[in-house]
Order: sequence, then structure tokens, then C-alpha cells
Amino acid sequence: MGIGSEQDIAALLRSTVRTVADFPKPGINFYDVTPFMLNPAVFAALTDEFVRRFPAENVDAVVGIDARGFIFGAALALKLGRSFVPVRKAGKLPAAVERINYALEYGEGQLEIHKDALIPGQRTVIVDDLLATGGTAKAAGDLVCKLGAHVVGYGFVVELAFLKGAAKLKSPVISLLKCDS
Repeated sequence: MGIGSEQDIAALLRSTVRTVADFPKPGINFYDVTPFMLNPAVFAALTDEFVRRFPAENVDAVVGIDARGFIFGAALALKLGRSFVPVRKAGKLPAAVERINYALEYGEGQLEIHKDALIPGQRTVIVDDLLATGGTAKAAGDLVCKLGAHVVGYGFVVELAFLKGAAKLKSPVISLLKCDS
């Protein structure tokens, strides 16, 4: 499915996203991206838009953040003909890992990547479903850099722009749908 413009894809996603009030706690609006995957045309359109924004000649590997980033990142990697590299929560990867601690809104977290997942100098795109405060995406980028690879961009399906997470990221940020509140 071809989309004519960035505004067209944003409008399609805005009409499809499900907002769940008071989840996971009172006062929080949760932006649920699962409806994007329920509709094959929407899923194809957002994947095609990522392909347009991250052309294969500029990317050697796609890194997906646990867990919904796996869905969108793997689809992008497949379309680009590039490898897919998962960044997981601690304790989920079976081989030797590089690990990083990072701050969450409610405490701390750890992310891991296989030590042999990337080759020094590789150009990567980091993909996740949602950009909020940017802590998790920054940690994933730091892991990529620890392996000697480069982050050429970050791709998010939805960005909560009012939380200013993109400011924490050193590479270009592509968000298909920006929410200002």
C-alpha cells in the first residue's frame, strides 16, 4: 500500500491507534499500537514508510528493542534485506552479552545485546514502537556503540513529543505519528 506523504501516514496511524485511559495507572493515556498489526494494510503502510525513510543503502542492520520493537524492526529488516538484531531485557539472550543499566521513570532497567550481533563500523537503525522519555532508546544506542557499530537513526511508530525523548538521542529520529499531549 503506497502512502502519498508523511501527513497521510500520520493520519492513517492517528485514525488507527487505540488510546487507553488510565493505563497502566491513573492519569496515564496508553497509546496501543496493536491495532496497526491487526490491519495488514496499515502494517504494510507503516513498514513501507520506514523503508522509504531508511533506505537499504544507508543501513547494514536493524536493531529492535524488546518487545514491540521486534515486530516493527523485523519487518523493516526483512524489507531492507538486512539483519535483525534484538536488544532484550536482562537474562533473555542465551549467548555472551554486552549489558547496560539505564534509568526508568520508576527505577532502573537493564538491556542486553549479543556480543557478536554487530560488526564494528556497521550502520544501524534502532526501531521501537513508542518513544516516550528516550531512556530505553538511548540505552539501546549505547549498546550498539559499545559493539563498535554506529546508529544512523532511530525509528518509532509513535512519539510522545511532549516528553521530549528525542532530545536524548544523538542520531536522527523518525516518528511516524507524533502526539503532542
